[in-house]
Amino acid sequence: MGTIHLFRKPQRSFFGKLLREFRLVAADRRSWKILLFGVINLICTGFLLMWCSSTNSIALTAYTYLTIFDLFSLMTCLISYWVTMRKPSPVYSFGFERLEVLAVFASTVLAQLGALFILKESAERFLEQPEIHTGRLLVGTFVALSFNLFTMLSIRNKPFAYVSEAASTSWLQEHVADLSRSLCGIIPGLSSIFLPRMNPFVLIDLAGAFALCITYMLIEINNYFAVDTASAIAIALMTFGTMYPMSVYSGKVLLQTTPPHVIGQLDKLIREVSTLDGVLEVRNEHFWTLGFGSLAGSVHVRIRRDANEQMVLAHVTNRLYTLVSTLTVQIFKDDWIRPALLSGPVAANVLNFTDHHIIPMPLLKSADDLNPVTSTPAKPSSPPPEFSFNTPGKNVNPVILLNTQTRPYGFGLNHGHTPYSNMLNQGLGVPGIGATQGLRTGFTNIPSRYGTNNRIGQPRP
Repeated sequence: MGTIHLFRKPQRSFFGKLLREFRLVAADRRSWKILLFGVINLICTGFLLMWCSSTNSIALTAYTYLTIFDLFSLMTCLISYWVTMRKPSPVYSFGFERLEVLAVFASTVLAQLGALFILKESAERFLEQPEIHTGRLLVGTFVALSFNLFTMLSIRNKPFAYVSEAASTSWLQEHVADLSRSLCGIIPGLSSIFLPRMNPFVLIDLAGAFALCITYMLIEINNYFAVDTASAIAIALMTFGTMYPMSVYSGKVLLQTTPPHVIGQLDKLIREVSTLDGVLEVRNEHFWTLGFGSLAGSVHVRIRRDANEQMVLAHVTNRLYTLVSTLTVQIFKDDWIRPALLSGPVAANVLNFTDHHIIPMPLLKSADDLNPVTSTPAKPSSPPPEFSFNTPGKNVNPVILLNTQTRPYGFGLNHGHTPYSNMLNQGLGVPGIGATQGLRTGFTNIPSRYGTNNRIGQPRP
């Protein structure tokens, strides 16, 4: 028998959560206009689909798909309002801005899939062209055009407005821009409308309506039914060419890439940060697009030991925040550690030399006793060399470095006692001292064998 939870909170279903969020969006007055246009869009789409069936026109069907795309854009606008209402959560620490990007990407991809479906149906119609009835063809064209333009110009769709400006131009926009420059050279007043480039959604609505008007006239005059299929292919190609740059741009945002137009600015900011007082290095920098118009980034900054972490963090954030809205900066101090040097008289408990290395310090003789062939006499008044610590002389105590390395026992290596005198007698003597003189370490009470202690003569374990 399972455990009974008396006060367990009931779990909401997916549709219950969706209904709760929809009520949250519907409570905002700005969303009422979008909901009204959404209802009108559904009604117009229903009538257009019925007229497409009655006229048997695939060109009108391709144009109706643009009305369905308008419905997707209205849903994207509602999602944008919902994103502004929600705050970041522990699960979604960066917020829900990427949901707008996902909505734009899904809408444009679905529009391209619809265009591919139209191309497939048009290829089949070329083999067997049916008869086209023009009774509702022109009416459906003007109804769809009026509603599409009214929707695009009445509702400010922030996600699609940003994508249409940030994405690369489509081939339709480029050709229209070339014609517009020639036209604006004759009539300069039209430059504010056609230049630098037209709205891609308004442009495709006008171009599709123009293709349907030509179809209507050719069918009415010559009963040339194949022009309907040609117009459908033209509308599908224009739809695909218009939506493809937007899909690429939103897809790059979903892949967390850095926008090309801000790479130069980011490099300049990183160079400025690296020159701040106390900053030694800026590394592991990573910047990506979080949503439309918002950048996120993380950077590691290595600073000096004596630098103020909070001051450096404030300056770094102030420099990068002008371009990166969501920034994570990790400050860590310089991890360069000098070796521990022990100088002075040797204590009694440090005589276990199995844990220490001894650096022998030879006696420095006068300048007259040095061999001029192997040594250069130094002036008594010359300063000590740079980066020298306790330059050894006659009466300087030896330096002992802590040995943190483990000797590799058990590999068949001979770790016997090797006297220093044997090494020096083999030709490793110090120049000017002689091989038979030996190396004096300055110690008087320390055994002359490496690794020896009170247990002299006992083998090492």
